[in-house]
Amino acid sequence: MRRYETVFILDPDLGEEVRNQRYDKVKEVVTAYKGVLIEFDDWGVRKLAYDIRKKTRGQYVRLDYCGDGALIAELERNFRLDDKFLKFMTIIIADNVNPEDVLAEKAQAEAAAEAAAEAEAVVAPVEAVVAPVEAVVAPVEAVVAPAEAVVAPAEEVVAPAEAEKAEEAVEPETKEED
Repeated sequence: MRRYETVFILDPDLGEEVRNQRYDKVKEVVTAYKGVLIEFDDWGVRKLAYDIRKKTRGQYVRLDYCGDGALIAELERNFRLDDKFLKFMTIIIADNVNPEDVLAEKAQAEAAAEAAAEAEAVVAPVEAVVAPVEAVVAPVEAVVAPAEAVVAPAEEVVAPAEAEKAEEAVEPETKEED
């Protein structure tokens, strides 16, 4: 089995119900031809690079699936028959793929993403606690700073007294006359 990716553009003026019918039809074709749908990703309405059938916008959808050539032929045949599909393109991602391995890999990646999201959720409350603690520390530092200013003049008073004692301890040198 090969792994494929198909991107198609639907008419953006379709209603939600009609659009969902088209999505279901595509999913049915994939399962009917023994394909395995890995991911169905609706990108939403986007601006087209150029007008297609006088439309400037389109509903972009990406399919990631495993299947064979008959599946691709039928899927593209359905795209050509329905004029609500403006454009489509299918590419081969990988040859000789085991769909179970691909689904297991996807499940593992989703589990890792969930674990990262949970870790992020735990970090956010911790940061919420740290911020108020920092808010408390700042006023305490503001109180400590004036206390240090009070200590500084006392040191200045001690310094001149020590300087006088130091001058008394040093005896002036006298020259001896011969």
